[in-house]
Formats: sequence, C-alpha cells, structure tokens
Amino acid sequence: MTDHGPQPVERQLPTEESRDLLALVRDLVQREIEPVAAEEEEAGRFPREVFRLLSASGLLALPYAEEFGGGDQPYEVYLQVLEELAAARLTVGLGVSVHTLACHAVAGFGTKEQQAEHLPGMLGGGLLGAYCLSEPSSGSDAASLRTRATRDGDTWTLDGTKAWITHGGVADFYTVLARTGGEGAHGITAFLVPGDAPGLSAAPPERKMGMKGSPTAQLHFDGVQVPDARRIGEEGQGFTIALSALDSGRLGIAACAIGVAQAALDEALAFTAGRRQFGRPIADFQGLRFMLADMATQIEAGRALYLAAARLRDAGLPFSRQAAMAKLFCTDAAMKVTVDAVQLLGGYGYTADFPAERYMREAKVLQIVEGTNQIQRMVIARHLAGPESR
Repeated sequence: MTDHGPQPVERQLPTEESRDLLALVRDLVQREIEPVAAEEEEAGRFPREVFRLLSASGLLALPYAEEFGGGDQPYEVYLQVLEELAAARLTVGLGVSVHTLACHAVAGFGTKEQQAEHLPGMLGGGLLGAYCLSEPSSGSDAASLRTRATRDGDTWTLDGTKAWITHGGVADFYTVLARTGGEGAHGITAFLVPGDAPGLSAAPPERKMGMKGSPTAQLHFDGVQVPDARRIGEEGQGFTIALSALDSGRLGIAACAIGVAQAALDEALAFTAGRRQFGRPIADFQGLRFMLADMATQIEAGRALYLAAARLRDAGLPFSRQAAMAKLFCTDAAMKVTVDAVQLLGGYGYTADFPAERYMREAKVLQIVEGTNQIQRMVIARHLAGPESR
C-alpha cells in the first residue's frame, strides 16, 4: 500500500544555528499557535500574547543587527521562519512581517541615537509595530498621500487619515509617511509615532473575508504632535524609505503565501490519504494525484523564487525586480493551491469544520496587500522595458 500524507518540508539552511532556530520555531508553533488557530480566527481574537512570546524569543528581530537586540539572521533564514509561522496561522506570520516592515525605517535610516533609543524595545522589548502608508484615496498611488505634517520649531503636527493598517489600534508604534512638502514623492517624510500619542485614534476594525484575528483599521491623526527627534531620515526622503521597506516586505508576503499554500497542501494530502471511495484511498486516483503534484510543484517553485531573491538581498545586490516577481508568483500560487485544496476535500472543503476554506479566504488578501499583483507586474515590466512613455 502506498504511503500517503504530508511530508516535512526539507529546508536548505546555511548554518547549524539556523537549523536550531527552525526547530525552535516548529516547537513553538506546535505548542502555542496551531492548537488554537482555527478557534481564535473564528472568534476574531488578536493573539497579542503570542507576539509577546515571539518578541521574548527573539523572533520579532531576526533580520536586524545584534547590537540593538536583533537576531543578525540573513533574509534567507528569516523568510523561512515566516513561512512556518504563516502555515500555522497567517495572522501571526503576516503580523511578524508587518512588524519587521515597521522597524525598517529606524534600522535602515535612523540616526545612531534613534537606533539606540528605539530599536531595543522594538526588536526585543515586547513592542509591536505597524506601517502607515496607504490612505482612503491613495492605495496603489501611494505618492499622492494627503496626511500632512506641519513643522513649528522642533515639533511636527500630523493631520490626516491612514487606511488598511494592519495592527491599527493595537500597535505600540507606527511608522508613518506624511506630506511635509509639495505634491508627489519628493514631498514625503517618515515619522515614528507612539501608539498612545494624543490625537491618534483608530476606527473600528474592518470586517474582512479572512484573517479575522488580525485587526485592520483606519487611523485618524488629529493634531498629533511628534518631536523632530522622531523624524526618520531627511525631510522629503520618506518615499525612498517606504519603497526600500516594501521591497523587503514583498518577500515577507511571498514567504507567508507559500506557508499558507503548504498548509493547504498538507491538509489535502492528509484528507485524500484517509478518504476512501470505490474501495481505495482517493489519493490513488490519477486525476487527484495530478492535482496534488501540480500544487506541490507550485509551492516548490514559489519557495525557490523567494529564496533566490532573499539571497540577492543578503549579498547586497539589487533585488527589487525579483522581490516583485516572488510576491506575484507566490501569492497567485497560494490562491490556486488553496482553491484546489477545497476542491480535493469536496463538500468537506466548503465547511468550516476543515481549515481548507480558511486558507482559501486568507490567500486572497495576499494578492492585494503591499502592492497588488497588478502593481507587481508594473514594477517587473519597468525593470525589463523601462518606464512607460507618455
């Protein structure tokens, strides 16, 4: 009789330390995340205690410098940790990716004084971050944002509304992009805003198709005052900082997508091995075996693509085009794989008694966040053929 069912993911990791790290993550996932993931998502509960545990374990700091409490891990390793977390619960995996994105401005563009003051708490002090770029009227066209920061001496006053903010209303700090100059990309500056700043409030969370445990909300800035010491980078440098963060963030989304797809494949493998029709496991029928083979191939190809982009980043080489490709391919693959997983489970796949339908709902958002897949195609084409003529 053929041995059916999911097999552990075989990972190529660069060091013994990174192998131990993945073992730690898998143990934490099995103890703290997987057993309650379905129940917590259905109830829409945000796993704040899990994020505190991840922070205490060093898992919110992996790609950042050791001198500020970071894990000093290459992106090649960090992304595979994200994949494991997202496979267990996307709310957690994506939350870690968003937190990493929110830390990027201070870590990459902050002064030594800013890094020394803020990064220890952000990376290992139990704090949780959010990233504020999108607005109600500027999503894909982020350079047209309207939230304004006005300077008076050493104080900036922020007014406006940010939209689609993951961790909106629960984060301890926000990396905020606001307009300090004229129209367009060159008039934008980055700020680090405390979560409890007077004048900062969150709207009720959006009612989403999936990821119900992860709050996504509008943030309102009504005369929020921020000292100039919390301005990150130079005035007008904000959009450059934002794009730099998004290149890395897209790799995080790609890894999360492969995690969700892997979880869906594992569920489909387990189900088809145990479900018997016509006297044998349905996994023995060629039509279903071919679907499983295609799903596995999409996952392997996506994993290879995001890791290749990560290795370019780790080597200090340009990786923007490859990051867009990885985000595009991996999230499209996750959507296809999760839809096929529901199909393989038949009527059971359409019920909330099995996680396949949750994976399908979660995969959809990954094609949208941090640059829709239509935007990724524009980015890739611009690298290949240059900007469009007008």
